[in-house]
Amino acid sequence: MYEPIRTKSVHTTMAGTPSDFPHRSREEELDIQLAGHLAALLAVTDELRALVPSDDLDTAAERLAAEVARLRGGRTALRAAPAATGAPEALHRRAHALAGRALVVAASRADTAAAILAAERMDAHAAALAEPKELSTAH
Repeated sequence: MYEPIRTKSVHTTMAGTPSDFPHRSREEELDIQLAGHLAALLAVTDELRALVPSDDLDTAAERLAAEVARLRGGRTALRAAPAATGAPEALHRRAHALAGRALVVAASRADTAAAILAAERMDAHAAALAEPKELSTAH
């Protein structure tokens, strides 16, 4: 009824035969994921710094860049010159979401420094979103 399998499976290897492709440990995969989330958060932070300069955002950007470099074995994050356009609220929402993702990965990786940084950034962006907005008075 069924035709026998004629080709070797791509999913298994022979016992004792080294694999032809590199494998990463779970820890390495989580490092890559965490570095990616923090690098994305750094990019959004740079965008916010261009729109609403503040010492808090400057410090956060420095700390994020240091964490990305640590996770990438000393390689610094690429940083583009941000365009000073866009809505700060949307950027704060995006940054909050990215910080949340970074927090989840940092927690599963048991990386206390990255988890604390991500939680602080989540709090800062949540606070920025909660600030009362000025109402325009049209006469």
